[in-house]
Amino acid sequence: MYDRHTLGGSIWRHALILLLCAFSIFPVLWIASASFNATNNMGLQTLIPRHPTFAHYKELFTSDRYQFSMWLLNSLKITIIAATLTVMLAALGAYAFSRFRFKGRRAGLLGLLLIQMFPQVGAIVAIFLLVLSLGNIFPWAGLNTHTALIFVYLGGAMGFNTWLMKGYFDTIPRSLEESAKVDGATPFQAFFWIILPLARPILATIFVLSFISAYSELIIAQILLRSGTKFTLPVGMALLVSDQWSQRWGMFAAGALIAMIPFLIVFILAQRSLVSGLTRGSVKE
Repeated sequence: MYDRHTLGGSIWRHALILLLCAFSIFPVLWIASASFNATNNMGLQTLIPRHPTFAHYKELFTSDRYQFSMWLLNSLKITIIAATLTVMLAALGAYAFSRFRFKGRRAGLLGLLLIQMFPQVGAIVAIFLLVLSLGNIFPWAGLNTHTALIFVYLGGAMGFNTWLMKGYFDTIPRSLEESAKVDGATPFQAFFWIILPLARPILATIFVLSFISAYSELIIAQILLRSGTKFTLPVGMALLVSDQWSQRWGMFAAGALIAMIPFLIVFILAQRSLVSGLTRGSVKE
């Protein structure tokens, strides 16, 4: 039996949870409604479309002006490559900072932390000039190339991810590696076969964070990419609502819903590892 105070507290908690759920779900429902709204007018938008249609989805994939499929493939390619390389490089750097003692180790850690204090967008002019100069030497890594964009994403993500992964590596007992070395394993073999399997939660966490950051980034991609066939999804979708007299909100909403699918897939696949990956590295055992 619940007393009156306990029952009242439970009702308030459940009411607050329902309110937060409604607050989170409502924007998604509104976007879904806009994607099926035939009027293409946000001023006449209602939660339940009066004349629902799939025309916006059809036009999104068949329009000669907008290359949505190409934008989506470009974003997935850039995001997956950037996230995978971020995990690999951050794991190597974090393992070195966690396990080895060398001259400049403390200065390197502080340097990574200080770099993260400055947003990547604040260096956009320097990034543009650097990529422009790099393109004169290596055309495949200059302006309007996906390679340049991947390099920029890697540089912006390494500091925070290395710190986060180092904290997780510190919680793994050194005795496991020492036992492997006694059995004849090299330091790299101990790292690859012992540490990385145990660090799977933080690897998944870094991959998801890098995926989200690169997949939804707009400003840098908009500056470095120039042609429609090279656009990422955020840059391409900005064209749908950038024209003053031809704002296609229905197509934009339909594209936004489709763009959510990779997010959902990544989160579903990595959900078991996300919580432990984010929390375990914050407390040293």
